[in-house]
Amino acid sequence: MVLVDTHAHLTDAKFDGDREAIIDRSVGAGIGAVISIGEDIASSQRAVELASSHPSVFATVGVHPHNASQWGVEAEASLRELLSARRDARIVAVGETGLDYHYDFSPREQQAEALRAQLRLAKEHGLPVVLHCREAADDLLSVLEQEQDSSLRGVLHCFAEDLPAAERALALGFHLGIGGLVTFKNAEGLRDVIRAVGLERVVVETDAPHMAPVPHRGKRNEPALVAHIAHFLAELLSLSEAEVTEITTRNALSLFGLPPTLLNG
Repeated sequence: MVLVDTHAHLTDAKFDGDREAIIDRSVGAGIGAVISIGEDIASSQRAVELASSHPSVFATVGVHPHNASQWGVEAEASLRELLSARRDARIVAVGETGLDYHYDFSPREQQAEALRAQLRLAKEHGLPVVLHCREAADDLLSVLEQEQDSSLRGVLHCFAEDLPAAERALALGFHLGIGGLVTFKNAEGLRDVIRAVGLERVVVETDAPHMAPVPHRGKRNEPALVAHIAHFLAELLSLSEAEVTEITTRNALSLFGLPPTLLNG
């Protein structure tokens, strides 16, 4: 069975010089699928184009909270147009959306507006949502609780919150996206959360080109390095890497509706 990198920014300019090699390297490393994340309309369109030309790549479309000031009628119309062809375009989720109170690049009111609109788009199209959260867990989870009608599902990517937040997210039916952060020396709190909740609803990710795991911290991240996350989780939970791969890949397939053939490598 192969791993799935559920969150990578393959359209990022840091990959402009060797994007094809990065994708080829992920396949060679046993990564069966990479989900390329949309951050605004332009990157969402590029993610769809990339997925259409690479069998191992899938796409999400959305507007990141950093870009929420761009949200409006035109942005929503563009997302709707992309989503209208979601199966042919290999679109597997709405997002990355959410709340970011650390940078506040967009006003919080606009972040919340864009978030709610995209949650409703996800429900309308029967897709999961990819969520960003930084220093805004209580507000984000409150919005999810308000919008949950039993059809809302998705992942809190780059999960970095405490156990009560994890339990709230899991109670809502969401998954936790675990990436390079879990390998950092100062992330013992996150490791405690993983020890407490296990892998039942965990997916693995790189957030490439950001957040490279130890021993590559500080360097450009790439999807092939998701194997380091699986290895680290196996050691953390006293499991085999094969068990971590099987559990997280099945979770990814179930959440994002990826092809079941990935189970066979």
